[in-house]
Amino acid sequence: MLKWLIAVFCAVFVIGLVQPRLARLLRIGRLPGDVRFRLRGREYSFPFATTILFSFLLAVISRLV
Repeated sequence: MLKWLIAVFCAVFVIGLVQPRLARLLRIGRLPGDVRFRLRGREYSFPFATTILFSFLLAVISRLV
């Protein structure tokens, strides 16, 4: 159990570090329906449409496999 917890923590940490750079390269998070705004010098992003798209793609892939 502890090994899985450490593995999940490490995976989330690495994805958190890589995600902003990867998002700029792949241009994800900029679909119509994704909300981005700037408040006090920080940029906040709520990728609603991207999340729905990825969920749909994962559901289709899981049905095929």
